[in-house]
Amino acid sequence: MNLPEATRLRLQFLCRVVGREARYLQQTTQRLFTDAFTAQAVAQLESDPDRAERVEAFVGRFGRLQDTLGDKLIPAVLAALGERCGAAADNLDRAERLGFVASADEWFAMRALRNQMVHEYVEDPAVLWDALQAGRRYVPALADTAQALVAEVTRRGWDRPPSG
Repeated sequence: MNLPEATRLRLQFLCRVVGREARYLQQTTQRLFTDAFTAQAVAQLESDPDRAERVEAFVGRFGRLQDTLGDKLIPAVLAALGERCGAAADNLDRAERLGFVASADEWFAMRALRNQMVHEYVEDPAVLWDALQAGRRYVPALADTAQALVAEVTRRGWDRPPSG
Protein backbone atom coordinates (compact mmCIF):
# COMPACT_ATOMS: atom_id res chain seq x y z
CA MET A 1 0.00 0.00 0.00
CA ASN A 2 1.39 3.37 -0.99
CA LEU A 3 1.00 5.89 1.75
CA PRO A 4 1.09 9.65 1.38
CA GLU A 5 4.57 10.95 2.14
CA ALA A 6 3.37 12.89 5.20
CA THR A 7 1.82 9.72 6.67
CA ARG A 8 4.96 7.71 5.99
CA LEU A 9 7.17 10.38 7.60
CA ARG A 10 4.86 10.58 10.63
CA LEU A 11 5.00 6.81 11.10
CA GLN A 12 8.79 6.82 10.79
CA PHE A 13 9.06 9.63 13.33
CA LEU A 14 6.72 7.92 15.79
CA CYS A 15 8.59 4.63 15.45
CA ARG A 16 11.88 6.37 16.25
CA VAL A 17 10.31 8.10 19.25
CA VAL A 18 8.71 4.90 20.54
CA GLY A 19 11.95 2.97 20.09
CA ARG A 20 13.85 5.55 22.10
CA GLU A 21 11.15 5.79 24.79
CA ALA A 22 11.02 1.99 25.17
CA ARG A 23 14.81 1.79 25.53
CA TYR A 24 14.85 4.58 28.10
CA LEU A 25 12.04 2.96 30.11
CA GLN A 26 13.82 -0.39 30.11
CA GLN A 27 17.10 1.24 31.19
CA THR A 28 15.39 3.15 33.99
CA THR A 29 13.58 0.00 35.09
CA GLN A 30 16.90 -1.82 35.41
CA ARG A 31 18.47 1.08 37.33
CA LEU A 32 15.53 1.53 39.70
CA PHE A 33 14.54 -2.00 40.54
CA THR A 34 17.65 -3.29 42.25
CA ASP A 35 17.90 -5.43 45.37
CA ALA A 36 18.19 -2.26 47.45
CA PHE A 37 14.84 -0.93 46.19
CA THR A 38 12.29 -1.86 48.82
CA ALA A 39 9.05 -0.51 50.23
CA GLN A 40 11.12 1.05 53.00
CA ALA A 41 13.31 2.80 50.41
CA VAL A 42 10.18 4.31 48.85
CA ALA A 43 9.14 5.65 52.23
CA GLN A 44 12.52 7.39 52.47
CA LEU A 45 12.61 9.02 49.04
CA GLU A 46 12.79 12.52 50.49
CA SER A 47 16.19 11.72 51.96
CA ASP A 48 17.45 9.89 48.85
CA PRO A 49 17.37 12.33 45.91
CA ASP A 50 19.12 9.95 43.50
CA ARG A 51 16.51 7.24 44.03
CA ALA A 52 13.72 9.84 43.96
CA GLU A 53 14.95 10.98 40.53
CA ARG A 54 14.95 7.37 39.28
CA VAL A 55 11.37 6.96 40.53
CA GLU A 56 10.37 10.16 38.76
CA ALA A 57 12.13 8.99 35.60
CA PHE A 58 10.36 5.61 35.74
CA VAL A 59 6.92 7.17 36.27
CA GLY A 60 7.50 9.75 33.54
CA ARG A 61 8.89 7.29 31.03
CA PHE A 62 6.17 4.74 31.74
CA GLY A 63 3.48 7.36 31.15
CA ARG A 64 5.19 8.89 28.14
CA LEU A 65 5.61 5.56 26.34
CA GLN A 66 2.04 4.59 27.07
CA ASP A 67 0.81 7.98 25.84
CA THR A 68 2.88 7.88 22.65
CA LEU A 69 1.75 4.36 21.85
CA GLY A 70 -1.92 4.75 22.74
CA ASP A 71 -2.54 8.30 21.62
CA LYS A 72 -0.26 8.52 18.59
CA LEU A 73 1.32 5.38 17.14
CA ILE A 74 -1.63 3.00 17.48
CA PRO A 75 -4.04 5.44 15.77
CA ALA A 76 -1.44 6.26 13.09
CA VAL A 77 -0.84 2.59 12.26
CA LEU A 78 -4.57 1.83 12.29
CA ALA A 79 -5.25 4.73 9.92
CA ALA A 80 -2.43 3.63 7.61
CA LEU A 81 -3.98 0.15 7.54
CA GLY A 82 -7.31 1.67 6.52
CA GLU A 83 -8.92 0.96 9.88
CA ARG A 84 -11.41 3.45 11.24
CA CYS A 85 -9.95 5.35 14.19
CA GLY A 86 -12.14 6.52 17.00
CA ALA A 87 -12.18 6.63 20.76
CA ALA A 88 -9.24 5.13 22.61
CA ALA A 89 -11.28 2.08 23.64
CA ASP A 90 -12.22 1.35 20.03
CA ASN A 91 -8.65 1.83 18.84
CA LEU A 92 -7.33 -0.49 21.53
CA ASP A 93 -9.93 -3.13 20.66
CA ARG A 94 -8.82 -2.96 17.01
CA ALA A 95 -5.15 -3.05 18.04
CA GLU A 96 -5.86 -6.13 20.16
CA ARG A 97 -7.72 -7.81 17.30
CA LEU A 98 -4.74 -7.11 15.00
CA GLY A 99 -2.28 -8.44 17.57
CA PHE A 100 -0.53 -5.17 18.41
CA VAL A 101 -1.83 -5.09 21.99
CA ALA A 102 -2.08 -8.24 24.08
CA SER A 103 -5.16 -7.01 25.94
CA ALA A 104 -7.16 -3.80 25.71
CA ASP A 105 -8.36 -4.39 29.28
CA GLU A 106 -4.75 -4.65 30.46
CA TRP A 107 -4.03 -1.39 28.64
CA PHE A 108 -6.76 0.40 30.59
CA ALA A 109 -5.38 -1.08 33.82
CA MET A 110 -1.98 0.34 32.86
CA ARG A 111 -3.59 3.71 32.24
CA ALA A 112 -5.21 3.74 35.65
CA LEU A 113 -1.91 2.71 37.18
CA ARG A 114 -0.10 5.52 35.38
CA ASN A 115 -2.59 8.01 36.81
CA GLN A 116 -2.15 6.55 40.27
CA MET A 117 1.64 6.79 40.12
CA VAL A 118 1.51 10.38 38.92
CA HIS A 119 -1.08 11.68 41.37
CA GLU A 120 -1.07 9.69 44.60
CA TYR A 121 2.50 8.85 45.51
CA VAL A 122 3.31 12.00 47.45
CA GLU A 123 0.83 11.24 50.24
CA ASP A 124 1.17 7.48 50.58
CA PRO A 125 4.48 5.67 49.99
CA ALA A 126 2.73 2.28 50.24
CA VAL A 127 0.49 3.17 47.31
CA LEU A 128 3.53 4.28 45.33
CA TRP A 129 5.40 1.07 46.14
CA ASP A 130 2.47 -1.08 44.97
CA ALA A 131 2.03 1.04 41.84
CA LEU A 132 5.73 0.91 40.99
CA GLN A 133 5.77 -2.87 41.36
CA ALA A 134 2.71 -3.16 39.10
CA GLY A 135 4.30 -0.74 36.63
CA ARG A 136 7.42 -2.88 36.55
CA ARG A 137 5.30 -5.90 35.63
CA TYR A 138 3.71 -3.93 32.76
CA VAL A 139 6.98 -2.75 31.19
CA PRO A 140 7.27 -5.89 29.02
CA ALA A 141 3.72 -5.38 27.70
CA LEU A 142 4.56 -1.80 26.70
CA ALA A 143 7.80 -2.95 25.07
CA ASP A 144 5.97 -5.75 23.23
CA THR A 145 3.36 -3.31 21.92
CA ALA A 146 6.07 -0.93 20.74
CA GLN A 147 7.93 -3.77 19.05
CA ALA A 148 4.78 -5.11 17.36
CA LEU A 149 3.83 -1.73 15.94
CA VAL A 150 7.34 -0.93 14.71
CA ALA A 151 7.55 -4.41 13.19
CA GLU A 152 4.29 -3.81 11.30
CA VAL A 153 5.56 -0.52 9.94
CA THR A 154 8.78 -2.25 8.86
CA ARG A 155 6.98 -5.29 7.41
CA ARG A 156 4.88 -3.05 5.21
CA GLY A 157 7.89 -1.05 4.07
CA TRP A 158 6.60 2.18 5.56
CA ASP A 159 9.96 2.68 7.27
CA ARG A 160 11.69 3.49 3.97
CA PRO A 161 11.02 5.74 0.98
CA PRO A 162 8.39 4.55 -1.49
CA SER A 163 9.71 2.55 -4.44
CA GLY A 164 9.34 3.89 -7.91
